[in-house]
Amino acid sequence: MSLNIMRKESLDRYLGEDKLFVKSMNARDLMAIGIGTVIGTGIFILPGTIAANSAGPGVSLSFLFSAIVCALAAMCYAEFASALPVAGSAYSYGNVVFGEFLGWLLGWALVLEYMLAVASVSTGWAAYFNTLLEGVGIHLPKALSGPFDPAHGTYINIVAVVIVLLITVMLARGMQSSLRINNIAVFLKIAIILIFIIVGVFFIKPQNYHPFLPYHMKGVIHGATIGFFAYLGFDCVSSSAAEVKNPKRNMPLGIIGTLAVATILYTGVAVVLTGMVKYTKLDVANPVAFALQMVHQDWLAELLSIGALIGMFTMMVSMIYSSSRLIYAIGRDGLLPSFLGKLDEKSHSPQVALWIVAIIIAVMGGLVSLDQLTSLVNIGTLFAFMLVSFGIIPLRKRKDIGNRGGFKVPLYPVLPILSGLACLGMMTQLQKETYIGATIWFGIGIIIYFTYGYWHSKLADKN
Repeated sequence: MSLNIMRKESLDRYLGEDKLFVKSMNARDLMAIGIGTVIGTGIFILPGTIAANSAGPGVSLSFLFSAIVCALAAMCYAEFASALPVAGSAYSYGNVVFGEFLGWLLGWALVLEYMLAVASVSTGWAAYFNTLLEGVGIHLPKALSGPFDPAHGTYINIVAVVIVLLITVMLARGMQSSLRINNIAVFLKIAIILIFIIVGVFFIKPQNYHPFLPYHMKGVIHGATIGFFAYLGFDCVSSSAAEVKNPKRNMPLGIIGTLAVATILYTGVAVVLTGMVKYTKLDVANPVAFALQMVHQDWLAELLSIGALIGMFTMMVSMIYSSSRLIYAIGRDGLLPSFLGKLDEKSHSPQVALWIVAIIIAVMGGLVSLDQLTSLVNIGTLFAFMLVSFGIIPLRKRKDIGNRGGFKVPLYPVLPILSGLACLGMMTQLQKETYIGATIWFGIGIIIYFTYGYWHSKLADKN
């Protein structure tokens, strides 16, 4: 018996399976999900460290170049989301245009990206929150403040576990109330960043911009390769396609709008920061807070720590939501146990997938030291970006998938190919340890596919 690992899913089946989702989101909601994911604590750190070590005041150009490369992938995602408005993001796209095995690998890469990213951010949120508690004289027992490490007296990071479970309770109550809370949090986060930019403008010293390119264009390009990772996360928007009103219009607006706002904010922070403080002084743990303390604006530095907490909160909301829709989609296709692919009759959302995702993330964030693993998020994302970019070519050749009136990548096929090659180029910048970790992860995924997924797939009945 020969294996047919390139068998393809049909869009019609996906649309039929996903029709029970409540279509409640508009372009503004999608941008809030995207901005909530992309703009985290990195906006208060990366502009300073890239300026100090790679690009000098030219860091603003680094973020601009990063955004251009990301925009290529964003346009490819926008076309797929417009043509295939289904749950599962790149996993579902891969199943339809490449075949089941590559679709599974895409899904397995995204599982790694989403869950690992949330788990690591939950520990960062816990660290910020514990610092705030200590500021008012409250100290958690050491045993409850770190990963399972009895040798150093820590057993569980209880704050990381609690915040993941609280966000999951919020999401389980329904998307309408969750969206409202997320939209308010994103608005507050953007407001805090804009306050920094507006206040900071008054402390800019033009001489700090000289020399503008101390490391020349080579430094700007190197900074762009680091800055590229700051924009990762806009692909979460495509996970929500099955719950969006008028997806042909709103999905591209949500994805491309997210990137546009993120670019303005990152570039704005970079310009103001390097104008306030000489770039050589910015190689510190929290350069934006450091710059504000240098100009005696400590009140705003305190506000930024609240902005950081809000930033990490919205990122976790978006990623837990996206993870649950991804796991639902894989269960819907039978590649993971089918109970994961069921929608709750009352809420019309994948409650089982949501809670299983939450428990796994809470265990990882609460018990496991993730310092060595977070770079795996980047390789999972870039792998997905690369295949989605190249996937535009077979998508356009499919006569059974209509995208009339939807978004299409301009300058086809040049831009999709450029996007795929750019992502491939970024992958070459990753460390050897990242590739070793990714090989182990994909190896586990391949074993699961051939021992369970292939035989339980909904497509198995048709072969």
